[in-house]
Amino acid sequence: MSVHQCFIIGSGPAGYTAAIYASRANLNPVLIEGSQVGGQLTITTEVENFPGYPDGVNPYQMMDDMRRQAERFGTTFVSGVVTEVVLDSEAERPIHKVVVDNSTEYSTYTLIIATGASARWLGLPSEKEFMGRGVSGCATCDGFFYRGKTVAVVGGGDTACEEAMYLANLCKKVYMIVRKPFLRASEIMQQRVKNNEKIEILFEHNTRQLTGEGKVSGAELVYKQGSQEEEIRHIDIDGFFVAIGHQPNTKLFADYLDLDEEGYIVVAGDSPCTKIKGVFAAGDCADRKYRQAIVAAASGCKAAIEADKYLK
Repeated sequence: MSVHQCFIIGSGPAGYTAAIYASRANLNPVLIEGSQVGGQLTITTEVENFPGYPDGVNPYQMMDDMRRQAERFGTTFVSGVVTEVVLDSEAERPIHKVVVDNSTEYSTYTLIIATGASARWLGLPSEKEFMGRGVSGCATCDGFFYRGKTVAVVGGGDTACEEAMYLANLCKKVYMIVRKPFLRASEIMQQRVKNNEKIEILFEHNTRQLTGEGKVSGAELVYKQGSQEEEIRHIDIDGFFVAIGHQPNTKLFADYLDLDEEGYIVVAGDSPCTKIKGVFAAGDCADRKYRQAIVAAASGCKAAIEADKYLK
């Protein structure tokens, strides 16, 4: 049986950076690219906050740069989706198994999980239509493109309030679209958004559809949906930010690793180490706080260094 030294699941900034470091350490890593090559970053329009690109960069170009760098040092890329894992927590020197597309099985001494997290969406056809053209799941990533414009944030929790506050520093007006008659956020965050003159909270509103020609220019909302007071309302906006949470892509590992209440992989302190020897987590699948490309890349670096240290 052929056993690889290092296996990486995921092709976002964390996975590619882990591959760069692992291949330079002569670990001959194999990287499974998954269904979304380049990761969640590829749904943004342009990346302007990643060091080394002073004029900004197309996300596909940036991820291709990372991929070619990893390939240059000897990373092997496999096109496919991991459908099953078997993680060994008993053996002195465990061998972990990875199955791709329900058919091909690989064995490895170290496994770096960089499967990322997916933003939760409303599920509107128009939401998908305008993805990257006014629709975003990350204010920190894309808010800069809406300076001086009017935007809307969907959600009523802490994340939505944080996104609204961030955007209020850039935009001339921020609508918060909240389906309940109250905010779910912590009291301090509620007060911050309520006291910000740039933020208007639209309670008891649901988004019916987004409108525009080529890009978002408005949103059709339903006020008090299902009640006798139901009313269709329209707002003019340039950007639409969905802030109803993220779902880490970690279901495959739930039987083996500790996950927190939201499904993020639990690691030891500020390290990428999980509770199973030889298994490491990097990027958004273990980061419920920052979810930024530069942070994911750094965690991929840490995971590869720890994998190399473990093997030695």
